[in-house]
Amino acid sequence: MPRSREATSGIGTFTRSRVERIISIATASGSVIIGTQAFFIALGSTQERPEWRLPLMVVVFGALALMLLACAIGRAVRIASGVFALVYVGALATWPVATAGVVPESLDEPWIWFLVNLATLAAVLAFPLPLQIAWTVLAPLLFYFVRLVQGGFAPDFWIAVGLDVSFALILGGVLLALGWMLRSVAANVDETRARAVTSYTRAAAEDAAEQERVAVAALMHDSVLAALIAAERATTPRERALAATMAREALTRLANTEQDPHEGTDEPRDATQLADDIEAAASELGADVDVHREIATDSDPLPGRVARALVLAATQAVANALQHAGGAGLGIAVLARDGRVRVEVHDAGEGFDIAAIPDDRLGIRASIVARIAAVGGVADLETGPNGTTVRLTWRPVTS
Repeated sequence: MPRSREATSGIGTFTRSRVERIISIATASGSVIIGTQAFFIALGSTQERPEWRLPLMVVVFGALALMLLACAIGRAVRIASGVFALVYVGALATWPVATAGVVPESLDEPWIWFLVNLATLAAVLAFPLPLQIAWTVLAPLLFYFVRLVQGGFAPDFWIAVGLDVSFALILGGVLLALGWMLRSVAANVDETRARAVTSYTRAAAEDAAEQERVAVAALMHDSVLAALIAAERATTPRERALAATMAREALTRLANTEQDPHEGTDEPRDATQLADDIEAAASELGADVDVHREIATDSDPLPGRVARALVLAATQAVANALQHAGGAGLGIAVLARDGRVRVEVHDAGEGFDIAAIPDDRLGIRASIVARIAAVGGVADLETGPNGTTVRLTWRPVTS
C-alpha cells in the first residue's frame, strides 16, 4: 500500500456493524412467522370492503416482503425497513375508509393488527432514536383509533382493543429498549477499541523513535566520531585513505539506520538496470510511475554499491513524495551521459521547510544525503510551493 496521507488505517465500527446484522436477521426471523400468520388471516378476512382488501394486502405484504429480503441479504435494510414502516402507517390511516359500511361480526382483531409490532421493528432498523420512540407509540395508538372508528366507538371495543394496544405498547417498548441497548454496548466497545489501538500506536511510535535515537547515538559515538578523530590525526597518505574509508563506512551505516540493507556486491550495473530497479522499487511502494530515461549508448556502468545507493535514496525520495505530497505530480528521471549519472525525483506537493525537520528524522539527512555522500555522490534538494525535486548525482573519480 502507498504510504500516502490518504492511506489511513481506519478501525471502523466492527462490533456495531455485526450487531446491526444480528438485529436484522432476528427481525427477519420473527417477521416471517408473524407475517405468514397475518397473511393467511388476511386471505379469509371479511372486515374490509372487497375492493380494498386486495390492494391493501399487495401494498402492505409487498413492503414487508421487501424488508424481509433486505434483512436476509444484508443490503438496503434501512431503506426497505423505512418503506414498510411508512406503508404500514399509511395502511392504518386508510383503514376506516377500507372498512366503511362493514359491520364487524366479532371483536377479533383484523389481520393488520398482527403487523403493528413489525412496524416498530422496522422503525428500530430504519430511523434514529426519536423516530423509533414515535413509531413505537404512534402505531398502536393509531390502530386503537381506527379500530374504534371501525366499531363505531362501541363500549366493547374500547375495552377489548385497549387491552391489545397496551400489550403492543409494552412489547414495542421492550423491542425498542433491546435495540438501543445492543447498539449502545456495540458503540462503547468500538470506541474503547479505537482508543486502545490509538494508544498502542502512539506508544509504539514513541518507542520506535526512542530506539532510533539510541541507535543513532551509538552510531555517532562508535563510527562517526571515530572516523572524525582518525581524519584529524591522519598525517600520511595511508592514514588519510584509512580515515576516508572509515568515513564512508560510517556514512553508509548512518544512511542504513532505518532500513539496514546490506551493501551487496560491487558488480557493475548499467544505467538502464538502475532505472529498472528504481521503477520496481517505486511500484512496490504503490507508485504507478514510468521512469523517464535519457541514457547515452556509450555510458559507462556504475559500481554495484553506487547503483544500490542511488536506488535506495531514490526509493526514499519516492516514499517521502507519497507520504507528504500524496504522490501528486510524481515523476522520476534517470539521465546518464559523459560518465555522469543523475536521478531526479519530483512531485507537485506544497513543499516543506527543510530547517524545520527534527534532528532525529533520517528520511532526508541519512537515507538520501548521507547515503549518496557515502559513495562519493551529491544529493541536492529543492522545495517550494510548487513542489519538491530531489537530484542525486554521481560521477566517477578521475585520477
